[in-house]
Amino acid sequence: MPLWLPVTLAAALFQTWRTALQQRLRGRFSVGTAGFVRYIYAIPVGLALLLGYRAATGGTTPVPNAGFLLGCAAGGLAQVVGTSLLIMAFGHRSFAVGTAYAKTDAVQAALVSWLLLGETLRPLALAGIGVGVAGILLLSLAGQGLNPRALLRATAQPAALCGLGAGAGFALAGVGIKAAVIALAAPDPILSALLALVVTNTLQTAMQGAWMAWREPAGLRAAFTGWRSGAWVGTLSACGSACWFTGFALAPVALIRTVGQVDVVFTLLFSRFYLREPVGRSDAAGLCLIVGGVMLVLAAGH
Repeated sequence: MPLWLPVTLAAALFQTWRTALQQRLRGRFSVGTAGFVRYIYAIPVGLALLLGYRAATGGTTPVPNAGFLLGCAAGGLAQVVGTSLLIMAFGHRSFAVGTAYAKTDAVQAALVSWLLLGETLRPLALAGIGVGVAGILLLSLAGQGLNPRALLRATAQPAALCGLGAGAGFALAGVGIKAAVIALAAPDPILSALLALVVTNTLQTAMQGAWMAWREPAGLRAAFTGWRSGAWVGTLSACGSACWFTGFALAPVALIRTVGQVDVVFTLLFSRFYLREPVGRSDAAGLCLIVGGVMLVLAAGH
């Protein structure tokens, strides 16, 4: 089994867990504060993961170069922008459309990584990406009465445009981190990925912190006074990002994004077995498509 597979599954699980925790804290933290605590409290956890891995393997932390720092900055900024656009998509009436388009990040990652990094995929992997996105669309638009023609017409809606922008942001974030690891050219890609995690979180903290100091100083203070809750968000974020970054370092970005779509599966399973919410036929069909897409991607990988 390739290492990037269990790492990506773990990333999706951590992401689902962090999202559930942030939903519980939504009434306590503003959108900006929730993003800031995600970055600042992830730094010490990421640093501990880096030092722990280095001690366990006996490796030497590579020295960051200009290309590495540029990739981390670009990837970090793209993630911040993508998250903001996703939240903006949620604010519009066409919530389902915005969510569906944001989940096209796997397709966009395939295109962007091909253009910028020269990553190519086998036809079977491309088919898997398409099947996975179809499953996401089916889950997101279930019960909305949107057929493919109506979905195309909805592309001009603000929610769809924000969703596409969010997907592009997440795709660019993965490509930026992959470019940073490549620029470092270190013998251990996992060590490079963990270093990228610490550097990226530090840069994101500076970006988000500067913005909040200017536009939302009260939210910035709330991030520090509510450190007990924020620390848990940061811990889960760091663990999830460590897995995402490691996956990006080991395999094509589009494959990681496609397999990572199982976070939707985890969410629905949590709703069904923990919250006892029913799962409809369209939900089951969407789950089957997502799993089928992941299986095609894995088959292409072998």
